[in-house]
Formats: sequence, C-alpha cells, structure tokens
Amino acid sequence: MRSMRDVPLALAQWEALSRRMEGRQVAIFLDYDGTLSPIVPNPDEARLSDAMRATLLELARRYPVAIVSGRDLPVLKGFVRLEGVSYAGSHGFDIEGPDGRGFQLEEGKALLPELDAAERELSVGLAGIPGSRLERKRFSVAVHWRHVEEARGPEVERVVDAVLARHPRLRKGGGKKVFECQPDIDWHKGRAVEWVLNALGLAREGVLPVYAGDDLTDEDAFQTLKGRGLSLVVRGEVERPTEADFALKDVEEVRRFLELLIARAGGTSR
Repeated sequence: MRSMRDVPLALAQWEALSRRMEGRQVAIFLDYDGTLSPIVPNPDEARLSDAMRATLLELARRYPVAIVSGRDLPVLKGFVRLEGVSYAGSHGFDIEGPDGRGFQLEEGKALLPELDAAERELSVGLAGIPGSRLERKRFSVAVHWRHVEEARGPEVERVVDAVLARHPRLRKGGGKKVFECQPDIDWHKGRAVEWVLNALGLAREGVLPVYAGDDLTDEDAFQTLKGRGLSLVVRGEVERPTEADFALKDVEEVRRFLELLIARAGGTSR
C-alpha cells in the first residue's frame, strides 16, 4: 500500500495501460459519488453532468459496465438513468444486472429488523446534534455529518459506536463525512464485483476488470482485483494510503479516461 501522491497518474500512463488491455475483454466498474459525480454538500444533489451521462452511454455500448456504490439501489438507478448496465447498491448487498434480474444477499435480508432497530436508536441519539442526518438504505443506515460542527464529529461517532455496541451483528463502515451501519457479513464492493463478473460470464481468463473509485470502501474492490485487474483511485480532499494501481485527479479526469476507452474501442460494440 502506498500514498495516493505516489500512485502514477493514469492519463500520463495511457499507452502502457492500453497495451495491458490488448487482446483482452475489458469490463468497467465505477463508483458513483466522487468518481462519476463530484462530492457535494447535499448528497441529494449529486447529479451526473450531461457530458458524463453522454460518456457513460457511449461506454456502455462498447463495454460491460457496472456502477458500484454505497447508495441505495433505487436512488443509484435514479441518478444514473442508463439501461444495459449493472448496478450494485448498498456496497453490493443489492445488485441488478443489465437484464433487470436482481440479487440480494440472504444473510443481509435476515438482519433488516436489526437495522430497523439501529435506525430508531440513532434517530434518538443524534437528535441533539445539529447538522447530522440519517439516511436509511435497504441494507444500511448512513449517518451523514458533513454539516456537523467539526468539534462535534467525535460526538457523532460515539453515538454510532454506542448503538452498534447494542447490535453486535452490525458493523461500522466509513466514507467521506459518513458512518455506515451495515450487516457484519463478509460482503463488500469487491465481492459485488466478483458476483457481477460471474453473473455476466466474465470471471475467466482473457477478461480485464477495470475499477475506478475514490473512497475507502473502494479499497475492498482494489484488493479483490489486485494482480488480475486494473484499479484507479480518484484523488479527493484527504490524502491516504491506497492499493490502487493508478490515479485520476478528479471527476473530469475520470471522464477523459472513459473517453479514451471509448476511442480505443472505436466503432465496435460489446
């Protein structure tokens, strides 16, 4: 693992990357927030730009594409609004393939009542902390604290930890100014990538999975694909260690990278 600043920039290494793709079928996996859409103060306003949506449309005509996000599946689909791609919401607990067929982890479904109880307790515990916001997803409860006074951030985390101490079958995940209460199951974005590859018949020699993401939760996918795929970290506001092979500076560089993939495929379709 190395610091983000030590990871080579993908656009500067495009020729080498392109050579690694020669003779292989490329499958694209993309995080949403901070990767396809910039991080914004209000998560409900994290919309795709027209340019990014047009790029994704062209990309999906040439490659298998999956959007892998911590967002709830219906919310994710509502933001992206593209057919013919796979969606993995709730960090992969809720997946829908390009044909509309879905998958929900049974062990996760069994813990829905536990999540309901944690949501109620979090609502009470956070009531006195201005700026905190709960977001209930089907398979997790997100505690957003981007608008909480910086000095009260640890207080938010203490509330989350106290609730999870009463629900040992749940675990704490993290992201940018958010804590996630999730089923404590060995399932994450990396597992979701493997599931999609298997479901699409792409878990075989000759396939090169390419994954781009910006958050800590994407590191699970980077580790899963190490040695058999390409991982790209989108640099954000926080410098941290990463397992990524290459880096992209921001959302606009992500779009430029995807445009290069489109140009590489030329007029061919998948």
